[in-house]
Amino acid sequence: MRAKMAGAFAWGFALGVLCLAVGLWSAGGLKTPALSAGNQEARAAPATALGEPAHAAPATAPNEPAPPRPAMASPDWTGEAERAAAETAGMPHLLMPVRGVSATHLADTFNDDRSGRKHEALDIPAPRGTPVVAAAEGAVVKLFLSKPGGLTVYQFDDSQTLCYYYAHLDRYAPALTEGTLLRRGDVLGYVGSTGNASPAAPHLHFAVFRLGPEKKWWQGEPMDPLPMLR
Repeated sequence: MRAKMAGAFAWGFALGVLCLAVGLWSAGGLKTPALSAGNQEARAAPATALGEPAHAAPATAPNEPAPPRPAMASPDWTGEAERAAAETAGMPHLLMPVRGVSATHLADTFNDDRSGRKHEALDIPAPRGTPVVAAAEGAVVKLFLSKPGGLTVYQFDDSQTLCYYYAHLDRYAPALTEGTLLRRGDVLGYVGSTGNASPAAPHLHFAVFRLGPEKKWWQGEPMDPLPMLR
């Protein structure tokens, strides 16, 4: 008797739950839960091979212009690169001693023959009266008048390692004396043809030599000036 009553109760309870579910379904209150955005992406993403990293997103959109590249460093037009290279090679980088003349237009006359002797200097042609300037900083150690060189200037560099020789000058700059400290580019005289130079071919005879331990202004080891000017 009790078993029949329990079975009837269970059957009635199940029928009531079924009716309730049908009612809710008809009213639209029972819906399948939507997938979350994360679950949707997870389903949409293709599977990758084991151990293979997923590709990273591009840094910019396909139609978006690439960021501008940093500007290139401007070329060095000040001569500092050439000066550094010359000093590394054991030579100074000198200023052209005749105003308005370019070293690229000069012929190297260092090894030329001059009446059976080596020239050991650079001839720089220019109109008479063209300013001659100091090729480097240093003091005037001698103003000298000689038969071959005419009016000449001997200048030591600041370290008293090199001597710069300027010859065939037409005249000296005003107030130039022995002991005058010349800055790079200071006018020391003017192009001429004194000494044994041809009056029809005024030029500066420019020489550089390495001084010995005695620091004799008239004696030293000759060096080719042209590479130092280029």
